[in-house]
Amino acid sequence: MSKVIASAAVSLDGFIADTEDAVGPLFDFYNNGPVEVFGTDKGRAFKVSQETADYINSVWPTVGATVIGRRLFDLTNGWHGVPAVGDHVFVVTHEPPTDWPFPDAPFTFVNGVEDAINQAKDFAGDRAVSLTAGNLTGQALAAGLVDEIVLNLIPVVFGTGIPFFGTYSGAQVLLDGPSVVQGTRVTHLHYRVR
Repeated sequence: MSKVIASAAVSLDGFIADTEDAVGPLFDFYNNGPVEVFGTDKGRAFKVSQETADYINSVWPTVGATVIGRRLFDLTNGWHGVPAVGDHVFVVTHEPPTDWPFPDAPFTFVNGVEDAINQAKDFAGDRAVSLTAGNLTGQALAAGLVDEIVLNLIPVVFGTGIPFFGTYSGAQVLLDGPSVVQGTRVTHLHYRVR
């Protein structure tokens, strides 16, 4: 059965972007090493440390589908119709785009995070579902739909911004101790939800 992994690069104080949606140094680790890794887009190489490459190469190929919010979809223009990781993207939105220039891309627009995760799990089969951080992760965590949490922890303090768990204010959630991979200017913390 498919597992749901909430994942993002995050500042030490828990933010995935600043208040203007800029990621600043959070993504610097994708271009600070000698080893090339690829997501779904084989024309877009990331150059990372060997430790980060080993970690990414153990996780990304296991992802079958991704669930993102409309905000990230708009900010990235849906990565021009190519999923960043996995074979299909499920976009949570109340208003699907009507003029997106990639209508045949493997993107499905869904109203509601639970429905999007269920459709993504059906699509992924025994592969994982990647869930982007922010309000979607908070909503999915509150609904008991998150199996694992990955913090790609960056040594920076933002002070304010968009929190990893969005506006989550639910019950306490216990996690198992993390597996820890130390990359260059990133620490990959991979937790299982109890």
